[in-house]
Amino acid sequence: MARGPDGKGGGAGFSLADQLFNADSIADLAREHSVLPGFDAARFQRDVLAGFPDRGLLERLDWIADCLEPYLPRAFPEMAEALEAAMPPRLDPSLRDDDFGRFIHAVPGILAVRHGLEEHHDRALDLLHASTQRFSMEFYIRPFLNRWPEDTLARLDRWAEDDNYHVRRLVSEGTRPRLPWARNITLDPAVPLRFLDRLHADPTRYVTRSVANHMNDLSKVMPDEVVARLRGWADQGAQADKELAWLTRHALRTAVKRGERGALDLLGYRAGAVEAALTLQPDPVRIGDHLSIAVNLRSAAALPVMVDYRLRFHRPGGAAEKVFKLKTANLEPGQALVLEKRHHLKGNATTFTWHPGPHSMVIQVNGQDVASAEFEVIA
Repeated sequence: MARGPDGKGGGAGFSLADQLFNADSIADLAREHSVLPGFDAARFQRDVLAGFPDRGLLERLDWIADCLEPYLPRAFPEMAEALEAAMPPRLDPSLRDDDFGRFIHAVPGILAVRHGLEEHHDRALDLLHASTQRFSMEFYIRPFLNRWPEDTLARLDRWAEDDNYHVRRLVSEGTRPRLPWARNITLDPAVPLRFLDRLHADPTRYVTRSVANHMNDLSKVMPDEVVARLRGWADQGAQADKELAWLTRHALRTAVKRGERGALDLLGYRAGAVEAALTLQPDPVRIGDHLSIAVNLRSAAALPVMVDYRLRFHRPGGAAEKVFKLKTANLEPGQALVLEKRHHLKGNATTFTWHPGPHSMVIQVNGQDVASAEFEVIA
């Protein structure tokens, strides 16, 4: 479930901010920084915890940095040395995925931007290089891309070849045009393609997942270039076929939902004549209940199909639409394919609210609308 930068979500009373920043995690951070001369671990913990109420996730990170600053040298080069001395061991280099690190270790990135961006950007980038091997610096590289684009891009060119896969991932993740929660970057979105040309062949899924997410972002602003690049990578053969197939599907997931022909063709879902019938039950359906979906498909020719359904919602402020996956399958000539699913009309969904009134559903096969039906939602 997606959560915003306030750290809320999941269920009643759940706080991601409390899960990440609490007495135990701050005690760990205090132990690490006990190597600093004059560091008062007990006072640091009291000060940090006292400021947590009413602060969200990202605000708590800034607050931790505020509380740590009095124990650090004022001059940035010496501050960076002190921060590096207090860092925990690097994340396990033998892993290949799902090793994001701990949010408490984002603090050096905050201080690199605060105190190193203007007058010590080379030293600040050194600090980010060390820090991202403990916790991803994807948020904190972006101010440097905006302020010092050429110098920062030159670093990223080198980091794309770094031995540590967390550093390589930062090159892709930090340059994403639509990185969630992060500040915008003024970089031409085509510029980082030179990094992705190398990183798509990375042996680490953590890196290739970032490349796929980056390409998915790009597909919203330059869809033809994304398809062309993916075709080119397939022709190069630098990545294993299975991994590149996964990357390609993940990179085109939004383009597929939009029914873009180039993306569907690349994935093997060509256009074709399909007969379709859609049945929805019950009608009307009550909020909190399930809507049963039955789709009957036929084709005169063999055809791989990607079947989605689009719900068109009735809302007081205007209509809205959302795409859901149904099935990927193969149609055999003249044989019926029946697909069924139950869609729960959640009364407490966090992403949208159901409202009573007329709604509709559209069945999409390989990007083409082939059937539709209306249904009534009641409270």
